Amino acid sequence: MARNNIVLYQPEIPQNVGNIMRTAFAGGAVLHMIEPLGFSLASRYLRRSGVNYIDQVEYRLYCDLDEFFRENPGGEYFFLTRYGERMFYEGELADTGKDYYFIFGRESTGIPKEILNAHLDRCIRLPMSASVRALNLSNTVAIVLYEALRQQGYLGLSRQEPDNFKGSNYLRE
Repeated sequence: MARNNIVLYQPEIPQNVGNIMRTAFAGGAVLHMIEPLGFSLASRYLRRSGVNYIDQVEYRLYCDLDEFFRENPGGEYFFLTRYGERMFYEGELADTGKDYYFIFGRESTGIPKEILNAHLDRCIRLPMSASVRALNLSNTVAIVLYEALRQQGYLGLSRQEPDNFKGSNYLRE
């Protein structure tokens, strides 16, 4: 089964990462974070925005991008950047036998140019108004992850409200 992976290159804002942790858990994705982080993983802001899912999300830390690539040699890598010439939805993400890695840069500066230059054919962007520089990192992660999940048929995800919450008959009661 395909495994979607969210890769955060030196994230800076704990609230964004908390939201991303919740999104990764909801979508069954693995979260990879490349240090340095701009915050402590014990941050109350991280915990508040991740609600009670932080302890359940599968995540890994790496000291640098080289370590990340060494430990994750297979799969397809996509680098999200406003400079990408391909749209993110143009990639074929439906192969359930592949691992997909969506790499996002720092909130302030994105992914360094030298990294992007080495992977020009894998640089993708979200279409948006020419008046906007970029979307919020956690919003971008959610859009990209859920497009991949859509193409994969939302495999393994619940299509109705689980009984351990309010249940599928909640609106009919």
